[in-house]
Amino acid sequence: MKFLALILSLSLLVFIHELGHYLFARLFKTRVRKFYLFFNPYFSILRAKKIDGRWRFSFFSKQSPQSFTDHDESTEWGIGWVPFGGYCEIAGMIDENNTSAEALSSEPQQWEYRSKPAWQRLLIVLGGVLMNFVGALVIFAAILFVWGKETLPLANAKLGYEYSQTFINNGFRNGDIIIAINGNDVTEISDAQNSLLLDDAKQCKVKRGDSVVEILLPDNFAKQVVASEEKSLITPLFPFVVGEFAAGSAAQTAGMRQGDSIVALDGTPTASFSEFVRTIKDKANKEVAVSFYRNNELKTLPIKLGSDAKIGVYPKDPLTMFETHKTEYSLLESIPAGVEKGTSMLVNYVKQFKLIFSKEGARQVGGFGAIGGLFPSSWDWQVFWYITAFLSIILAFMNILPIPALDGGHVFFVLWEMISGRKPGDKFLARAQTVGMILLFALLIYANGNDLIRWLSSKF
Repeated sequence: MKFLALILSLSLLVFIHELGHYLFARLFKTRVRKFYLFFNPYFSILRAKKIDGRWRFSFFSKQSPQSFTDHDESTEWGIGWVPFGGYCEIAGMIDENNTSAEALSSEPQQWEYRSKPAWQRLLIVLGGVLMNFVGALVIFAAILFVWGKETLPLANAKLGYEYSQTFINNGFRNGDIIIAINGNDVTEISDAQNSLLLDDAKQCKVKRGDSVVEILLPDNFAKQVVASEEKSLITPLFPFVVGEFAAGSAAQTAGMRQGDSIVALDGTPTASFSEFVRTIKDKANKEVAVSFYRNNELKTLPIKLGSDAKIGVYPKDPLTMFETHKTEYSLLESIPAGVEKGTSMLVNYVKQFKLIFSKEGARQVGGFGAIGGLFPSSWDWQVFWYITAFLSIILAFMNILPIPALDGGHVFFVLWEMISGRKPGDKFLARAQTVGMILLFALLIYANGNDLIRWLSSKF
């Protein structure tokens, strides 16, 4: 399911990106030779082209039929067989489809990219980035319109929060409730995490029992968190209320029922689900006494554990135990809210990008495995669209970086031409494109290599 979600999401984002290039190219009467979803080395699953007013199709062909190549004035549409990426081949443009300056040695034609004014070429190369960013804003607006926005105010988790070990090492305690960071009040977990990791937080105030405690954070706090590779940083503590029973549940066999609220194990209080999990993990193959409340009456049952040290109980959905805040949006309200959401996500992503250039951050760079891991193992349309919008923001930002072979590289060279009045030569652009492709392939290998190392580490 993760793989299917990854393919569907990336296919949609690539199509939107390349469509941006295509639309601006056609707007300025520039020919687009090919528009492909997925890459097609050696052969394509589908080729389609409108010739003399009629569509021609070719399936599983190793190369374009002669009738296709004889009509360069129309676009060849296709689907490749390598299920990642895609491309839009624009006539007269040195890019990943054409890195040879000799191929452009002929006299420029009026319908070629290279013959267009600089401002038109700039919009053509920016088209993909613009479409990805606007697409993300549209998706966020649609999510808010259909599902609204439901959040858990920090103060509404009455048991407080559980913190990762790095947070604990820097002064936090399980049960603390964050109330302010750098003197600014915070009300949501996402805002707290962003402030702590992205805004160089120096001071954090928490409610600890009946007191307010000030925690001073070191300059390298964010790098510590990144280096730890901890997945859950701040999670709400919630009581262990029995939701469902697993097949062959020892707790159900002993007599527990749905709705029972577990409060102790062998006489040791366990106020939250996570405390119960920590307390029981060393009790494999032992009989334990589980205490719980049922209809305001305290009961205790002996339960014989197996080798997995589990009682066979799924906790009740934590969100049903908290007082959440949900905001509904009309169609008109969802548009500015979607723009605000997408813009703030882009700002936060740019902020965290600085961590990548640290030794700790470089180890966290991931490839397709890391991206696929963002999706849940069961299908959820709201989560799918949210992650797709997030990836669209990332794709837009990464593509605008001034690296040859990326859209940002083309933008840099066009801007240089507009400012200096001198256009870089085709041979220079071809060499820059080749260098950029080498850098991108190296980054791709490094990122997916990190995924492989993490996977091997989890297995051995």
